[in-house]
Amino acid sequence: MALYEHVFLSRQDISNQQVDQLVETFRGILENNGGKVLKVENWGLKTLAYRIKKNRKAYYTLLNIDAPSTAVDELERLMRFNEDVLRYMTIRVEQHEDGPSAMMQKRDDRPRRGGDRGDRGERGDRGDRGPRRDRDRDDDRPRRNRDHDSE
Repeated sequence: MALYEHVFLSRQDISNQQVDQLVETFRGILENNGGKVLKVENWGLKTLAYRIKKNRKAYYTLLNIDAPSTAVDELERLMRFNEDVLRYMTIRVEQHEDGPSAMMQKRDDRPRRGGDRGDRGERGDRGDRGPRRDRDRDDDRPRRNRDHDSE
C-alpha cells in the first residue's frame, strides 16, 4: 500500500463536531476499501487567501493515509459530492513525517528560510545610498507632465 497526505477544507459554518464526523466518515470509507488513517490533525478555522464557494474561512484537516490507490480514488469521488468539503488535495509521499506537521509547529520551532545570511539576506543594509531620483536624475532634462488628462 502507498502512503498519502490528504488535506481537505470544510465550510466555515459547520461546527467542530461536524468536522470530526466528516473525518470519521472518510476514515470508514478508507477502511472499507482496505486502507487506514494513521494520523489526523485538525488545523482549525483559517482565513482563505481568496473566496471559495462564497466562503472566506475554512476548517483545515490533514489525514496521513496508508491505503491502495483505489481507496483514495473512492475517497476523492465521495468528497466531490459532499457539500461541506470546499477543496481537497492528496499527495503521495515516500514516508510520513514524525511529529507535528509544519502547520502545527510553533513559529519559533520552524527552520528559518534565510539560513546564516542574516535578516536582510545578501542585499546588505541598503542605507548607504540616497534616493534613486537624486542619484540618477539630470537636472538639465525637462520634466514630463504625468497628468495625461490635461492635454
